[in-house]
Amino acid sequence: MSEEQYERTAGVAGALDAIEETVTAARSMPMSSSVIVSRPELLALVAQVREALPAQLDAADEVIADADAARAAAQEQAQAVLAAAQEQAQALVEADAVAVAARERAAQIVQQAQAEADELRREADDYCDRRLAEFEIDLGKVLSQVQAGRAKLAGRLGPTL
Repeated sequence: MSEEQYERTAGVAGALDAIEETVTAARSMPMSSSVIVSRPELLALVAQVREALPAQLDAADEVIADADAARAAAQEQAQAVLAAAQEQAQALVEADAVAVAARERAAQIVQQAQAEADELRREADDYCDRRLAEFEIDLGKVLSQVQAGRAKLAGRLGPTL
């Protein structure tokens, strides 16, 4: 096989093309569909295929391994992103639940404080009313005493007044 033919047949596909070309261009046997091919040339092409095939299979294995590694890395990254998203969603749900619970508790505290303030106001008003009633009674007694004292004094002073 010439140098030009060898360069043309580099790799498995080129070697198979060269084999096909050799068989196609071979001389036919008279009165037969058989052809005459150069055994050394054809064996050299088959050897070339055998030589190129392991290298190309190794290259294909490397490509497959790289693709598998890329897929595994992408899958791992996707799982990490998904886990982070789930954690963030859970944190938001918890934060919202905490905020809702805090608002509810705050409303309960305000309602309870309002009820206690109303009760204290009623108690204070009741206390003031009782104290004023006692004061009214005391004033009534004082008024009676003042009136009695004035009447006694008027009786001593006589009709001059």
